[in-house]
Amino acid sequence: MSSVIYDKFEMPEKIKIEEKTATSTYAKFIAEPFERGFGHTLGNALRRMLLTSIEAPAIVSFYMEGVHHEYMAVPGIVEDVTNILLNLKGAMLRKLPLSDVASSRESKVVHKMLDISQEDLAATGSKVITLGDLVTGGEFDVVNPELPIFTVTQPMVRRIDLKVAIGRGFVPTERQKSDGRIVDEILIDAIFSPIRLVNYYVENTRVGQDTDFDRLILEVTTDGRVTPKEAVAFASKILMEHLAAFEKMEEYDIIYEEASSQTDNDLDELMSKLVLGINEIELSVRSTNCLNGASIETIGELVVMPEPKLLQFRNFGKKSLNEIKAKLSEMGLSLGMDLTRFGISQDNVKDVIKVYLEENKET
Repeated sequence: MSSVIYDKFEMPEKIKIEEKTATSTYAKFIAEPFERGFGHTLGNALRRMLLTSIEAPAIVSFYMEGVHHEYMAVPGIVEDVTNILLNLKGAMLRKLPLSDVASSRESKVVHKMLDISQEDLAATGSKVITLGDLVTGGEFDVVNPELPIFTVTQPMVRRIDLKVAIGRGFVPTERQKSDGRIVDEILIDAIFSPIRLVNYYVENTRVGQDTDFDRLILEVTTDGRVTPKEAVAFASKILMEHLAAFEKMEEYDIIYEEASSQTDNDLDELMSKLVLGINEIELSVRSTNCLNGASIETIGELVVMPEPKLLQFRNFGKKSLNEIKAKLSEMGLSLGMDLTRFGISQDNVKDVIKVYLEENKET
């Protein structure tokens, strides 16, 4: 098969997660750089996949001994069956159906023999039964075990069965499979999707001297049944599976041209700024002394330094910080720059500058 040469696309090498705001149910993902317009293309596609295609467990049916339908009241229980079913819809159970576990996607029935004695009611005259009381054992992780399901006001012994299935989206009772359904089993509308909210927005970002590239910021909130990182990883794989069908139409292979000459020019222009000494730019005596005190001798060492770390140095204040940021902005630079695509990091910047100066001295 013949190959066609395409100009290279700017693409992110790694997705960043904003650690300071990340929790078990929320994360902000930052991906850059993309070619202009690709931020919206990928952001919208990922958002659609996250909202429609991520799977999780949910309770799909309820059985209680002596309960025949959802419109009856149960002696010794404050809530009627309708309210019990509504409470069960808020249950959040976690389980990843791993491929090396037999029948891991099949629906499971969680059995519970509820045994409430007079001693259990002695303190307040009633006992609140929570999700954690009903779902025990190691089959599922209970995300919200404190969720109240119903309140018992008299001693009783009743068998309770909860059927749990794994699916996607919202499945009403009329669309649920009834295979293996037992007498008096009551179906429940199943909310399988673990995604609560997905937002994305696109900002401009810099590549070399160009500032019209896209930075994609994706915010994902889940209910705990799946972590945000798992959700984004699953969504991206599902999206790639769908695109694979179109890839089969290929008539040519695409080879992306590495724009080496442009990259070399960008690196030379960048290095000419990075090798400048702190004393060679017009900073106040106070700012210059602060940087010298922090053993920062060149612009290269300065721009790879994150802003919070810079503020940790002695006598370094907001006034000096703003002055330095303004001066770097005039030079087309900024604090905390990611120069990894040029092979420059905070750990090796001094060595890179030293090698560059020696090579250019020789020539």
